[in-house]
Amino acid sequence: MDLKEIQNLIKFVANSGVAEVKLEMDDVKITIRTTLEGNVTETTYVQQLPAQAALPQVAPQQTSVASNVNAEAQAPAEDSKYVIIKSPIIGTFYRKPSPDKSVFTEVGSTISKGDVLCVIEAMKLFNEIESEISGRIVKILVDDMSPVEFDQPLFLVDPS
Repeated sequence: MDLKEIQNLIKFVANSGVAEVKLEMDDVKITIRTTLEGNVTETTYVQQLPAQAALPQVAPQQTSVASNVNAEAQAPAEDSKYVIIKSPIIGTFYRKPSPDKSVFTEVGSTISKGDVLCVIEAMKLFNEIESEISGRIVKILVDDMSPVEFDQPLFLVDPS
């Protein structure tokens, strides 16, 4: 894999909205991480396995916005009375069981333990995500048909 192919891969991953890509070929390991939310922070590691010719290290420019970090740090303190339901897997988040059906839950809906909240598609399998608590949906933190990461917050629930 040459430098041009690696650069094209980085651009593709950054534009695709995927949070992390790991690629292992015969003698090369590449990991590309990006954050969503408009702040693009790319960390790219290119590792050559022993006894092979070295590939150049590719490190795209890193961007971070301090004001967004401060705002995100303050938000959990305000929402501390709420329970966060997180994604158990990486995949694509869907609020509906199919395009012609209605959404599983809305903001303000009362949910019970075991209720299906959403579906996450991973490797062409649709996984129903069930609530582990009872309460009221305060906020839906992910847009429909968006990629989600493992442990990414999906819903805020008021358990009272």
